[in-house]
Amino acid sequence: MNLPLLGADDIEALGPTGAVDALEAALSGGLDPEASPARHHVTVPGGELLIMPATTRRVTGVKIAGVAPGNPAHGLPRITGSYLLLDGPTLLPLALLDGAALTTLRTPAVSALAIRHLTGPVLRHMVLFGTGPQAYGHLAAVLAERHVEQVTVIGRTPRRVDALVEHARGLGVDARAAEGYGAEEVATADLVLCCTTSAAPLFDGTLVPDGATVVAVGSHTPDAREVDTALVSRSAVFVESRAAALSEAGDLLIPMAEGAFGARDITGTLADLVAGRLPGEKPVADGQPVADARPKFFKSVGMGWEDLAVAAAVHRNSAP
Repeated sequence: MNLPLLGADDIEALGPTGAVDALEAALSGGLDPEASPARHHVTVPGGELLIMPATTRRVTGVKIAGVAPGNPAHGLPRITGSYLLLDGPTLLPLALLDGAALTTLRTPAVSALAIRHLTGPVLRHMVLFGTGPQAYGHLAAVLAERHVEQVTVIGRTPRRVDALVEHARGLGVDARAAEGYGAEEVATADLVLCCTTSAAPLFDGTLVPDGATVVAVGSHTPDAREVDTALVSRSAVFVESRAAALSEAGDLLIPMAEGAFGARDITGTLADLVAGRLPGEKPVADGQPVADARPKFFKSVGMGWEDLAVAAAVHRNSAP
């Protein structure tokens, strides 16, 4: 058997909207993220291996992702890995995918699916923390879903900030760099994206306007977070699954340890948003944001079912 190798070009060909649609279709089709197998963490000399299995009746798959903190200093990607896609009934291999490219597409697509249901069609001011692959991916994913009038990029390395600003301008967006590490920019934002490796909060959560949406994707460990307790305690909180968030999301677990947040305070999940079944809310439709005067906070840790849904869509899209 000649196993097809689907590289970055094949994965990028699906596009942000294709990836978002694949995730939404999986949830609309009845996939239950709460039943998704847990991620396994293995410490290795270069960093950490993440083993992420998932299955449906039609397809099964597993991602082996490497997180190598020392790689960027040598000009290498921080996230590495491969994805093996299998036929569900027979478990025969269907394809091997570039795991890093899959993650670069999948993670922004998860955020964009939340944004599809939490925000209106026009975003006046988007603040983007981070300058790595996920920042670029999130910019593309949001622009595929929403009209953005202005983007402010915040990062710790000026040349990388400038490069992302120029990239955004090349996409037709009014983009600029924040002055210094201008976290106060969130005070005028209606969407804040946190795509960093920071283990500590990036900004003062009391500055986020009521009605704004904040998305955090950079951490997946209980002791790291990108947003503070003030934001979490005053927000309507949404997650991929309660089980995964309460196991891995430091953004929520640290406020819980402080007594400022509880598991019952989670407003809903991606599946709830897609199904329009939020308690006390009317069904959520595209372009109709959740009616809540508070900020809305979506915390993503990354789950295996998401990789499987997007990998299967890439495989279908690449078929002759």
